[in-house]
Amino acid sequence: MIFGIGTDIVAVERFQRFLDAGNTALIERLFTPDERSRCGSRKDAASCLAARFAAKEAFLKALGSGLRDGISWQDMEVSNNDLGKPDLLLYGKAAERFQAHELVRLHLSLSHDGGNAVALVVLESK
Repeated sequence: MIFGIGTDIVAVERFQRFLDAGNTALIERLFTPDERSRCGSRKDAASCLAARFAAKEAFLKALGSGLRDGISWQDMEVSNNDLGKPDLLLYGKAAERFQAHELVRLHLSLSHDGGNAVALVVLESK
């Protein structure tokens, strides 16, 4: 059964400005070391970061909590399998909230077009 659906859209140019300005403190607050490493090694680093931020926002919307109850940006991490399919890994308070709602599955889809990154998250319960 569907517990929640969340979607978010982010302008890639916003993250390009952060990178151009050398705003490393913000990037380090929003993204895990693995996300920074994966995106930083890509030519389209801003697009990669924007999609990951959209995924985290979409998850929080699907969960219905936002950044409450101690959830931090570091508690969510977008990774990709060998074929490139994105997945959202949960740690800390985000994982606790997921389990507290007895959720069993998280679906994530990412897309980029027209200077925007979009994420959709669907959460399933028992």
